[in-house]
Amino acid sequence: MEGVPHYYPDVGPPLLAALRIVAMPFAHCYRSLPHAVVGLILLAAGVSGQQLTPAERAGIDSAARSVLAGTGAPSTSIAVVRGGEIVYTQAYGDARTGVPATPAMRYAIGSVSKQFTAAAVLLLAEDGKLSLDDPVSRWFPALTRASDVNLRHLLSMTSGYQDYWPQDYVFTAMQSPTTPDAIAGRWARPALDFEPGAAWQYSNTNYVIAGAIVERVAGMPFMEFLRLRVFTPLGMNVADFDAGPLESRDAGAWLRNGLGPLRPAPKEGQGWLFAAGQLAMSAHDLATWNIAMMNRAAMSPASYREQQTATRLSAGTATGYGLGINVGMEDGRRRLAHGGAVSGYTTTNIVYPDDRTAITVFTNIYPGGGGASGQIAARIAAIILPQVDSHEMAVDALARRLYDGLMHGKVDRDILTPNARDYFDARVLADYGASLGGLGAPTEFTATGSSVRGGLRIRNYRIRAGEAILDLTMMTTPEGQVEQYVVQRSG
Repeated sequence: MEGVPHYYPDVGPPLLAALRIVAMPFAHCYRSLPHAVVGLILLAAGVSGQQLTPAERAGIDSAARSVLAGTGAPSTSIAVVRGGEIVYTQAYGDARTGVPATPAMRYAIGSVSKQFTAAAVLLLAEDGKLSLDDPVSRWFPALTRASDVNLRHLLSMTSGYQDYWPQDYVFTAMQSPTTPDAIAGRWARPALDFEPGAAWQYSNTNYVIAGAIVERVAGMPFMEFLRLRVFTPLGMNVADFDAGPLESRDAGAWLRNGLGPLRPAPKEGQGWLFAAGQLAMSAHDLATWNIAMMNRAAMSPASYREQQTATRLSAGTATGYGLGINVGMEDGRRRLAHGGAVSGYTTTNIVYPDDRTAITVFTNIYPGGGGASGQIAARIAAIILPQVDSHEMAVDALARRLYDGLMHGKVDRDILTPNARDYFDARVLADYGASLGGLGAPTEFTATGSSVRGGLRIRNYRIRAGEAILDLTMMTTPEGQVEQYVVQRSG
C-alpha cells in the first residue's frame, strides 16, 4: 500500500537556479546554529515571498471544502510555499469526532518519509562513512544477491527486492510488532524480482533495509540521526509514527469500507513503517523541508543533484524516480513530488523548485478517501501557478499530432516548409512508420525546453513509447510552419 506512485515523467539532471546559490555557503555549517538563526538563513536565501491574493486564498478554501464534501474525507491540512516562503497554512473539516482540524496538527506522511531516509544516507555519504555504490553485503551479507545490490539500487527502487506491503490495508501480521531484520529476512531473501538495476519496482522493503544501514553506520537510532542532522537544525516538530498512534491533539486516523461510514483506522504494529513511512508532522513542517530543498540547505548541492536526478536502468531507460522522490516535468516546469499512504492518512507533496513554489496537502483517511489529497493539490496548483501560454499549448498539440501521423508513415505536408517537405520523402516516412508504429501510442509526451536559433524556434520533447525513451527536436518558423521534426532514441 505504502506510497505507490502512479505518475511523474522523467527529467534530466536538475538545473541549479541562480537564487539557490545563495544558500550554498551554509550547506555544511548551519547544522550547529540555533533554530532561529537557521530560519533567518533560509529566509534570506530566498526572494521575498509573494503573498497570496484574497481571491487565491478564497479559491483554495473553496477547493479544499469542495473536495472534502465530494470525497467524504474528514479533514485536510495544507501549506503553500511561494517565493521560497510559507505564505498560507490552513486546515478544514474535523480531525477527530467533533474536533476541528487546525494547521498545528500533525498527520502521518507515509512514503513522503522516504526522501528523508534517502537524505540520511546522502548525509552519511557526505561524511565519508559510506558510498551509494557500496553493496548491501557490507551490512546484510545474508540477503539475496547482497553483493550485487547496492545502496543506490535500494534508494532508486531498482534492487529487485520484493515489496512487503503492496496491499491497501493492514494485513493480519502487520498488527503485531516486527523488526527491520525480520522484514529483510522475509522479503529480501527470496529470488530477486529482476536483475539489480534492470527494472523499476516500488518496494518498501528497500527503505527498511536502507534505514537499518543508517543506524549501523551512524551508531544511533534512525530517528535520533534524523533529529540531529535534519529536524532540529530546520526547527521541525516531527513525531515517530512507527512507535505508536499520534497524540489526541493531532489528527485521528480514519478509513472507509466501500461507500460505508467512517471507521477508526487500525494502527500498523511497531516496526512495520520503519524508514519507509515512519514520520508524522504538520503541513508547516513539511513545507519547511520543501524550502530547505529549494535552498539546498539541508545537504550539499551534490547530494541534492543525486536525489533529484532520474535513475536510468541498465538498458538506458529513465525511471522518473530519483532517490526517494519522483522527478519530472509538468507544463514545462520541473516538478519534485511524492505521495504517501499509511493506515488512516494520505499525503501529496509537490515542489516546483525553479518556481520556488510548493504545495503540501494532508488528509486523515485511507483507504476510502477518494484521492482527496491529490485532488486538492491539483486544484491549488491551478490557482497559484501561472497559466500555460495558450500558443505553446497549441504548438505542443501540433508536435503530438505530427508524431501520431508518423507512427503510420504519414505527415501533414501543408504545415511543413519546403525544406521539410523535401526531407519527408517516401523512404523517411516508411522508416518512421516502421520504427514508431510498433512502439504503440506514447504514454509520455513532455516538453523539456526551447530556444531560438537562425530565426527558428527550437522545441525539445521527451517521449516514452513502450519501452523506448525518445527525444524530439521540432523547429518552427515565425509563421508557424515546421522546418524540422526529428525523433531519435534518447541518449
